[in-house]
Amino acid sequence: MVDQVIEHMRQQITAGAWPVGHRIPTETVLTNELQVARNTVREAVRALSHSGLLQVRQGSGTYVRATSELSGALRRLRTTDLRDVLQVRRGLEVEAARLAAHVGDENGLRALEARLSACEAAARAGRWESQAQQDTEFHTALVEYTGNGVLAGLYRGFYEAVLASVITCVDPCSAERSLASHRRLLEAVRAGDAERAAAEASTHLSALLRRHHTERPRGGGLNGHHSDDVQDTAANGAAEDSSHGSLDSTA
Repeated sequence: MVDQVIEHMRQQITAGAWPVGHRIPTETVLTNELQVARNTVREAVRALSHSGLLQVRQGSGTYVRATSELSGALRRLRTTDLRDVLQVRRGLEVEAARLAAHVGDENGLRALEARLSACEAAARAGRWESQAQQDTEFHTALVEYTGNGVLAGLYRGFYEAVLASVITCVDPCSAERSLASHRRLLEAVRAGDAERAAAEASTHLSALLRRHHTERPRGGGLNGHHSDDVQDTAANGAAEDSSHGSLDSTA
């Protein structure tokens, strides 16, 4: 039921029925309109706030912040530097890869395979916004697969930063190489090879860090762009000119 309410509210936002900057109907109105419990509405609002579409202002109400999860993430991370995000990701994801290799849960591995396959399919179709979202979901699922609740909680709280960094690093010219790295990571996890899994995660993120350090000025927001510039780039399917291409650029 919560998922249905979330979808209804998302449609109201994307269709423009609830414009950006405007207050949405009150909890009481939504409860009566959708014929659901108050807790269901609250869960939906919490989820959409976390993804950046809504903003709860104490004593004022809930307002539309963005029309999509992608723009919401980027708006909230306007002043965050990509290098900072990638450094934290490396710390979390390398340890997650190492821990994941010790789990050996077949159901969990099948779920990870499905996530990665969806990411690969989106890249093959040139659907780069979808690819960025699926890529982020794969990394999130891998962290949760470890079974470490503290690590998973930290990563969930970092979700928007991860999503924004993935969008910023999208490069169709090197997507195949980067996804091959993701595939090797999953194979190492499936094989129970903790050191190989950790090394694969570290190598990939270190390449992104080297590229950012040598090619990007520090400051001015993620990747040195304003968030609207990054959003336009992601929507067009390329974050960089192909001349930058030797290092992996899909996060």
